[in-house]
Amino acid sequence: MTDVRPFRALRYDPERVDLAEVLAPVYDVVAPEDRAIYWDRHPHNALRLILTRDARDEAATDYQDVAETLRAWRAEGILRRDDEAAFYVLRQRFQAPDGRTLERVGFFAALQLEDYERRIVRPHERTLAGPKADRLKILRATGTNLSSVFMLYEDRDDKLAALYESALSGPGALRATDDAGVEQTLVPLREPAAVAQIESFLAERPVVIADGHHRYETALAYRDEQRARGAGEAAPSERMLAYFANAFADGSLLLPIHRLVVSGGVPDPAAWERLRSAGWAVREIPVADAAAVPDLLEAELAPLADRHAFAADDASGRLRIWSRPADDELLVRVLHEQVLDGVFGLDAEAVRSGAVAFPKSALQTAKDVRDGRGRVALYLNPLSADDVFRVTEAGETLPQKSTFFTPKLPTGLLFRALEDES
Repeated sequence: MTDVRPFRALRYDPERVDLAEVLAPVYDVVAPEDRAIYWDRHPHNALRLILTRDARDEAATDYQDVAETLRAWRAEGILRRDDEAAFYVLRQRFQAPDGRTLERVGFFAALQLEDYERRIVRPHERTLAGPKADRLKILRATGTNLSSVFMLYEDRDDKLAALYESALSGPGALRATDDAGVEQTLVPLREPAAVAQIESFLAERPVVIADGHHRYETALAYRDEQRARGAGEAAPSERMLAYFANAFADGSLLLPIHRLVVSGGVPDPAAWERLRSAGWAVREIPVADAAAVPDLLEAELAPLADRHAFAADDASGRLRIWSRPADDELLVRVLHEQVLDGVFGLDAEAVRSGAVAFPKSALQTAKDVRDGRGRVALYLNPLSADDVFRVTEAGETLPQKSTFFTPKLPTGLLFRALEDES
């Protein structure tokens, strides 16, 4: 099924730049007002390759200046293409919200592009046209995969872990800590037997896009353009830069995205009472202030992961924990139908129009409710890796803002030039 191959990465020369100074967040999480931070941090910061300095310039640019910058950095030796092809093992050591130190280990490879209809590469969300058009312009201009797509595979026995650890304990590792405090360790893996084992393992299973749907679909569009111009089956445009991680490993952290009702009235008791008739039970827990909310959720909501459950917080000093037996439907779908629509009267159009925000931090959400920036917070447990694979196996996508895979992959660890690998 999944076809991965080693490639010759285009990488910063560690003798010329400090990797920590040139890393940048993935392009779609950088706020417009923060672009200048990375532009000004270092003259070779990776953000200069993926975004305009001023967001207002995006619509008009054809990214030829980025193509010229990339050529100049290669000519100067700031960026060098590795002499030999490799998989590139990445270990990310980070702190989880509960204080634990975790490690996620995976690898970068050149992934054979597949249309979704073949069910080899499986999406879990829908995309928008605007971001794809912008990313297609930059791919046309540079002929380079500047950002990676993030893929999940299923390896419940963690069969590839020993290969990763062997590579990480060997020579050639580069280390850098990004702005989020994530320690990144990147090392090439070229040992033929290990490469063959990874290729064989992925060939037996599909993968799910965790992050980067727009990037993947942009690569498909570029591939089709190149085919129309006569590119063959072995053309570099038939593959793209992808990172692969085991969805079931301890460090593959999937966090919840909560719901914050920001407009509309607060439901009266009768509206909430309708949930009881739909099989929901409720418990009320005293909550002193916003700072107490995360610990209460860990103690009271997390143990209900095998049920449909959520916590409602209207800043009244009481946290209401609602739960009911789970069925085959995802909680996020049930929540939107029975709570956001059934209790608050907010249908799908109202949600799309901004009546609901989708915060990732329970603490910040609790503060927002108490500061009047929201009416009611609905806190959720995270989806499981099983949920993600079950839905995508059925050919379905998850509801809007269902998943938050952390940590993100920074830009600048490596790039893939769409050039012959020989």
